[in-house]
Amino acid sequence: MKTICLLLTIALAVLFSVPAFAGDDETAGKPHVVRAGMTTATATVVAIDLDNRVVTLRNSDGDVFDLAVGSEAKNLPQVKVGDRVTATYYEAISAKVYKPGEGPEYSGASEETLKTAKPGEKPSGELRTSVTAKATVTAIDTKGQSVTLKGMDGKSVKVRVEDPANLKGVEVGDEVILTYEQALAISVDAEK
Repeated sequence: MKTICLLLTIALAVLFSVPAFAGDDETAGKPHVVRAGMTTATATVVAIDLDNRVVTLRNSDGDVFDLAVGSEAKNLPQVKVGDRVTATYYEAISAKVYKPGEGPEYSGASEETLKTAKPGEKPSGELRTSVTAKATVTAIDTKGQSVTLKGMDGKSVKVRVEDPANLKGVEVGDEVILTYEQALAISVDAEK
């Protein structure tokens, strides 16, 4: 429940702080915001402690750091000094505002999937997480540029609206459906 409250606060701040755009769906005239970003980093393996499951890496800036590797990385013995580790992190927040009762059915969905390498392959894996939350607009302060939203848990949060255009078409009683997604993919490639 704390995760959903935190998600709601972060996503709502994003929803009301960036320019809004409406899609060609039933939310036309209501804000629909999607923000997404991806980061990729690479490092080279400089040491491996198999007993303690710790890999020492050097990044492109020359910084050296240790990475604790969990037991879900079944193929750690396949990693060799000089191998290249690539990590890609993706994060997206989608927020849609609907008229009361016109939004999709809400189930409080939370999903997590993990894919790992097959035995004998170099370690790799992908972890995807998706959380959906719903809130109701309970107050709009156009002068103070803020909106108050009440989550399914009954708690309210007041969010500052940096771009007042994002309040265009929003009314007390409207519903906000938020979806937060993140993915982390890690792969190890042999030294070339």
